Amino acid sequence: MDNRALSHGLWDITAAELKSFESIKGEKKTDVAIIGGGYTGLSAALHLAEKGADALLLEAKHIGFGGAGRNVGLVNAGLWLMPSEVVDKLGSDVGEELIKVLGASPDLVFHLIEKHNIKCEAVRTGTLHCAHSKGGYRALEQREAQWQERGAPVTLLDREKAAPLLGSNAYHGALLDKRAGTVQPLAYAYGLAKAASDAGAHIYTDSPVVSINRDRSGWKLKTPDGTVHAKAVILAVQGYADHAFKNMEDNLIPFNYFQFATPPLPEDIRKTVLPGKQGAWDTNLVLSSYRLDLAGRLILGSVGQVDSWGYTLHKNWAERTLERVFPQIGKVPLEHGWYGRIAMTPNHIPRFHILGPDFVSVTSYNGRGIGPGSVFGKLLAAYIKNPSSVNIPLPVSEPAKVFMRDMRGLYYEAGARIYHMAQRRTGLF
Repeated sequence: MDNRALSHGLWDITAAELKSFESIKGEKKTDVAIIGGGYTGLSAALHLAEKGADALLLEAKHIGFGGAGRNVGLVNAGLWLMPSEVVDKLGSDVGEELIKVLGASPDLVFHLIEKHNIKCEAVRTGTLHCAHSKGGYRALEQREAQWQERGAPVTLLDREKAAPLLGSNAYHGALLDKRAGTVQPLAYAYGLAKAASDAGAHIYTDSPVVSINRDRSGWKLKTPDGTVHAKAVILAVQGYADHAFKNMEDNLIPFNYFQFATPPLPEDIRKTVLPGKQGAWDTNLVLSSYRLDLAGRLILGSVGQVDSWGYTLHKNWAERTLERVFPQIGKVPLEHGWYGRIAMTPNHIPRFHILGPDFVSVTSYNGRGIGPGSVFGKLLAAYIKNPSSVNIPLPVSEPAKVFMRDMRGLYYEAGARIYHMAQRRTGLF
């Protein structure tokens, strides 16, 4: 069951209504079949259609059902890893190219928003990566140095300079990244879907792919009520893979992230909380994130899922945290609580798979879906048309099961619940 109150929360309420797409029925032929209606799939469909290719997208549920509709909405540059860590894992050539491509990913996102007039509460005033401790501040010093070596407009602010931008004295400082910004994530996905459809892509929802096979004529994708014959396939499913691709879940670590939102803050208070409208998150191992929406709601997130008794536990933590970090807002109710799954890999690097002739996938953005999804969708669209002319800045790898994935997922969830139960009560930050 898709309980949107817990899965998409505030985003489902505030996103403008998207035109209804039908489920696929009967036989269809296409140049490129795209599986998945999130950022990667929608970006691929849009860029293929704009180049005149016949593109057909199949979404098992509805547009933005997976991570695209549950995202925090931070349009960040790069990955969670520091640039040096990316180079250590991938080597200098591939690593530096990936850093360059994803460092510029907000440019593509905000270009698409402007070009297609996407109404998604887009704000590009940067983001603030906040130091929760002296050690966190030292880590941000490294990030600043490594990004500045690559020409990025990032600046580390000490506590005194960061406090006015945050509206809080709770942090030791913050790294301001002017490349970044925020969006209403589900509304951005809706906008990509409309733009792709307007450009000529065929989009079908409630159309899960239950089997996929290849013969001499190409790929055959079966849904409950239809069949698609495609020359090429782009697989764009990640944390919510299902049906014919259910086993792809074995390749990811189960990792959840929740959010709670206040009512719109009074105008005088709103001016004192993230007054520059930057999104923020911290260096804590069990991290917290903060942002405002267009109406002035303060949205707080952290690791974990808000179902059954976990809802109350994490909500209590959120209330205590808001009082601690933003005492000027006083006691406010939390009107919305929801959570989603992050496609997490053991080394925090996305995966590039060639799953067969003319069948490709880039997956697993480790919590950075908006920029990477938009960029890799565009790159896959070009790659599937002419592989020799496009560089995907990732090594080709085979899908591989994560060792003890269920236990690792339980470790993250249990750890987050224990931490949130203790945090603030014991003075931990």
